[in-house]
Parts: sequence; structure tokens; C-alpha cells
Amino acid sequence: MAETIDEITISYEEEGILVIEELDKVVLNRGAWTSILFLYRERDRKTGEFGQPKAGLRRYQKYNGVFRKRDAINLSADAARKICETLPEWLDLGEGRD
Repeated sequence: MAETIDEITISYEEEGILVIEELDKVVLNRGAWTSILFLYRERDRKTGEFGQPKAGLRRYQKYNGVFRKRDAINLSADAARKICETLPEWLDLGEGRD
């Protein structure tokens, strides 16, 4: 368990073998409830090779001095594209809304 936000990782090992490799992370907000966007890839159990990068959004709650994962959303490439298209329209982050 992580005691600080910087210690939080999505990397995961089983029997000494890295199964999920964290490629990057962006802390979206800090505090007792923390949101982190991860870029990661998973090892294929059959081939032993890592697959294509994926994105995942995780929420953590600090409880008794450690951060615990409370929610997780894995984003497909299609879902990530849709989010990238929709948010600028909704939040007036560019062209589109008057």
C-alpha cells in the first residue's frame, strides 16, 4: 500500500514477473481522494509479450495513512477518442460552443 501519492503505481507483478507495466501517470487531483490517469500495458499470458498501451483512470482514498483503490475505469482507444472529442465541446475549451 502506498503512503504517498507519488508511491501509487499501477505496475503489478506475479511470481516475480511484471504483468502490468506502468508507462506514465498524471495526477489529476491530490488530497484524501486522489484521481490518477495511467498509461500502461499488460503482458499476454500466452505469448509473454506486452500488448498495446492502454489508459486507465483510478480513484484512491487515503484511509489509516495509506491510499486504497476505490474505483477504476479502463479506457479503450475508442472511448479515449470520444472523451477527447466531447470534453472540449462541453467545457468550451476550443472552437464549437458559443
